[in-house]
Amino acid sequence: MEISLNGAPHQLGEQLSVAGLVANLNLANQAIAVAVNRSVIARQRWEEYRLQEHDQVDVVRAIGGG
Repeated sequence: MEISLNGAPHQLGEQLSVAGLVANLNLANQAIAVAVNRSVIARQRWEEYRLQEHDQVDVVRAIGGG
């Protein structure tokens, strides 16, 4: 299955939840936000939200500063 991840093609071996993708990217426990097809997915829904073929996924890291 192929998705677009931050604008680049990304192959998934299987259909994953958003939580599964985040874990595969080694981003678990980091301050990030995930949007699928330009809609932000609440962290509480990451386990249940299943990615589909050709979804456009954007992962953004929160960076502190002043």
